[in-house]
Amino acid sequence: MPADRSRTVRDSVGLGLAVGLYGVAFGASADAAGLDAWQAMVLSALMFTGASQFALVGVLGAGGSPAAAVGSALLLGTRNTVYGVRMAPLLAPRGLLRRAGAAHWVIDETTAMAVAAPDRETGRLAFWATGASIYLGWNLMTLVGVLGASGLGGTAEAALDSVVPAAFLALLWPRLRRGATEHSVQRRVALGGAVVALALTPFVPAGVQVIAAAVAVALAGRPRREVPA
Repeated sequence: MPADRSRTVRDSVGLGLAVGLYGVAFGASADAAGLDAWQAMVLSALMFTGASQFALVGVLGAGGSPAAAVGSALLLGTRNTVYGVRMAPLLAPRGLLRRAGAAHWVIDETTAMAVAAPDRETGRLAFWATGASIYLGWNLMTLVGVLGASGLGGTAEAALDSVVPAAFLALLWPRLRRGATEHSVQRRVALGGAVVALALTPFVPAGVQVIAAAVAVALAGRPRREVPA
């Protein structure tokens, strides 16, 4: 229906504009971590998954090795693979370029918008409209953030150390507030991962605690085998 399609485009673009603004925080944190403007832009263009990007520059900014930074980013990005399995039948993209583009835009927001749509065609529209608006906004705001941060003084640059955790909290807070049973379980698992990461922080190089926490969460989420009586 035309009304549903118009509403879908409106909601997708609105979400894209809101999420795209976080690109400013990423650009600023990338600059604080010592990345050049072109490096920050390449990350936003080619990686395009906010949590992984923040993890990578956060580890680098804390003095961690490139291997630890990449490992943390990859672990946080594995959820997109699960989304891809769910989205493949709905999108069914034809041709190599469309499949590559669809895979690149499979993120939290595009998946949520597509799955929430009332039918398959509207779901496809929601996915592509949300992906395009977030991608354009995120990359543009990354440039604004990194160039703006480059012109700040020493005191303001020191304040950028809070950008990464603040951005993570802003992304996680809506999920932490949900009261459903499955979200309660997710909160407990996330809290356990946070405890592991904090406990290891004084003893391991930057980035290793993130990897260890992810492994602990994965082990906690394994299905339990019932022991026959």
